[in-house]
Amino acid sequence: MDDATRTRLGTGKYLLLTSYRRNGTPVATPVWVVPDGDALGVWTAADSFKVKRIRNRADVLVGPCDFRGNPTGDQVPATAEICDPDTTARYRRLIARKYGLTGRLTLLGSRLRRGLDGTVGLRVTVTR
Repeated sequence: MDDATRTRLGTGKYLLLTSYRRNGTPVATPVWVVPDGDALGVWTAADSFKVKRIRNRADVLVGPCDFRGNPTGDQVPATAEICDPDTTARYRRLIARKYGLTGRLTLLGSRLRRGLDGTVGLRVTVTR
């Protein structure tokens, strides 16, 4: 991924993550995003359908969007992988820092509702 694309996607408020069902139908979801070196970090519920789709097919599309999931730029091909607990915890800290009070309250609510094992990080690497 070139630095400009990574910076643009990692510093944006929302990332449109498009994963694919088994039959190939794309499903786009807006998610919070944080930069992670040469990749992007996303945090989500472990039992979400996007995690299930990524387990079956790691190729995704990513691009900037607004909070409703309306694209605000081009989507680019990428691969996504489900992260280990240490990386997930790091993504939680980065999200709390980037998204301020809203991020911390969302993380707290998730931890109370699901526990720490109820969420996972997704490491997204642009392949272009």
